[in-house]
Amino acid sequence: MPQRVIVTGGSGGIGAAIVARFVADGAQVAVLDRRPPAEGSASVFVAVDLRDPLDTRRAVGEAVDALEGVDVLINCAGVFQHVPLLDISIDDWDLVLDINARATLVTMQAVAPVMLGARGGTIVNIASMAAKQGGGGEGHYAASKAAVVALTRAGAQEWGCHGVTVNAVCPGYVLTDMGADTRSEADVVAWSAKSPLGRLGMPEDVAGVTYFLASPAGGYLTGQAINVTGGMIMH
Repeated sequence: MPQRVIVTGGSGGIGAAIVARFVADGAQVAVLDRRPPAEGSASVFVAVDLRDPLDTRRAVGEAVDALEGVDVLINCAGVFQHVPLLDISIDDWDLVLDINARATLVTMQAVAPVMLGARGGTIVNIASMAAKQGGGGEGHYAASKAAVVALTRAGAQEWGCHGVTVNAVCPGYVLTDMGADTRSEADVVAWSAKSPLGRLGMPEDVAGVTYFLASPAGGYLTGQAINVTGGMIMH
């Protein structure tokens, strides 16, 4: 039976690469996003406002119904802002934490009863290298991604006895549209030099690790925050 997969933020960037990786393996994939994915790239599309917990629960429920269950949840939706700590407004904080952290909690809560009832399932939360070393110029973003890692560990501890694994992936610098307006060519060169591999990440790098975690080969991993940083972070 094909895997039934829900991907938030699956219409672009890392999320679209994750969707493509699962679809290539024959999975049935539901994308939850503000805008539709490329035509034919997913099995189901459900429009959602992830800042609205009720709408988020509604969208997850529609996706589960359309797929006739859920085997994998991937939380990939996220927003990024580059703002000095003294300049982070309450509105900035709420926006980033609502989408990056609170929506992750809500979607996890929404799929958990289905997975617990089925005695199995996989949740992969896309966090960030910022969860482990971030801060300067991105305090609220780093805080939101650290919260994602904490939620991952809590889910792994509470739901492992029901056969549900929960892991996080922590990408480093990945060239996507998110953050494009805050980086220059000089930044790309400087960041690439931080990796022993001498390059930045591609969305497909993150998609490959995410797919592994949802496959039988990753079945004994849970509660982990796995770096996909080209060696920029090694802990």
